[in-house]
Amino acid sequence: MQKTLVCLFVFFLSTSKAELTIIHCGLLIDCTVNKPQKVVSLLVKNGTIIEIADGYVDPGDGDLLIDLNNYTVLPGLMDMHVHLSGESHPKKYMERFTLDLDDYAYRSIRFSERTLMAGFTTVRDLGGPINNSLRDAINNKYVIGPRIFSAGKSIATTGGHADPTNGMRFELMGDPGPSMGVVNGEAEAAKAVRQRYKNGADLIKITATGGVLSVAKSGKNPQFKENEIRAIVETALDYDMHVAAHAHGAEGMKRAIRAGVRSIEHGTLMDDEVVSLMVENGTYYVPTISAGEFVAEKAEIDGYYPEIVRPKAKKIGPQIKKTFQKAYEGGVKIAFGTDSGVSYHGENSNEFSYMVEGGMTPMEAIKAATKTAAELLGVDSFLGTLEPNKKADIVAVEGNPLKDIGVLKKVVFVMKDGVVYKNIN
Repeated sequence: MQKTLVCLFVFFLSTSKAELTIIHCGLLIDCTVNKPQKVVSLLVKNGTIIEIADGYVDPGDGDLLIDLNNYTVLPGLMDMHVHLSGESHPKKYMERFTLDLDDYAYRSIRFSERTLMAGFTTVRDLGGPINNSLRDAINNKYVIGPRIFSAGKSIATTGGHADPTNGMRFELMGDPGPSMGVVNGEAEAAKAVRQRYKNGADLIKITATGGVLSVAKSGKNPQFKENEIRAIVETALDYDMHVAAHAHGAEGMKRAIRAGVRSIEHGTLMDDEVVSLMVENGTYYVPTISAGEFVAEKAEIDGYYPEIVRPKAKKIGPQIKKTFQKAYEGGVKIAFGTDSGVSYHGENSNEFSYMVEGGMTPMEAIKAATKTAAELLGVDSFLGTLEPNKKADIVAVEGNPLKDIGVLKKVVFVMKDGVVYKNIN
């Protein structure tokens, strides 16, 4: 960490003092077109790309040259489903009884840095106790991490996935309400959205069905009435926020899509009707295949998950890759997302390989983590592709990811907002 901070300080000084930062790209995948460009220069000033020039532009006095002649350059990667406040381990279920908010916060510093160094310059954090504060700390340059769009605390129904008292003994359960993200009925649903807005969230996350890792029997049953979801969506729109819906079971997905959510997360048991509804309504799908693969593997280890969780993890986890293929072949809009936190932070790029195994071309998978992700967030006017007047979020890898998608697991250069956080030297 200390070495990273020193390097960051040096690079920040060099980039901030430079008249112009010129990046020589051996191969450029700008994600505006499917064909990469060779021998290109990116010209960056004040955190913004001002020009993309053919050939290698010579630096002038006061300019900073970054030579990526032997690398492939891409837009900063974007993960639409992470949880930076925690990470999977066998004793995780005890943390809600043993950790203070300070503990979550300090731990998240390491997770956010890993994520950025893996090349992910923007993420959507879909539920956690400190994600709003972590976002603000990164924006204020107190800590190192990706640009965060935060959902704050997820919204659930009583006893539903994301009810924070699930699995506790009766006298500890109490009756949490909208302030804690637990709702019943339209009025409470709207109030919970307004509370998230008051707390500083950028978007809303609901748990439309049961979950794999919650301490409850069913992972697929619907947990909201459609009118409750509609109240959440309509209230969120009043505050310019979109709604992401965790969902495994088909009926919960149908209710969420008809009610107007922007994205379905996981989508494990989607059927043909769900696919048709998503295409008809323009609903995005965030697959999180990494999480499915991870929980299926860990469910084979005695004691890693509570016994009530293991059957769900064994059954639902392995299905997500097949669901991804179904959605892809059905024409659903797919944005990259891993559910990191369920799996390990910094290993986000494993998802690219799973997506290609599921039928996507490498370029489609890359666009899912850049152009399409930015469109989901509604920030495609300044993120998601490498073009003039867009933010200088830039990464580089050795090799050509269009020929070997696995090279994205080893990002060697990271720039966010024109500041170099990881360099080849």
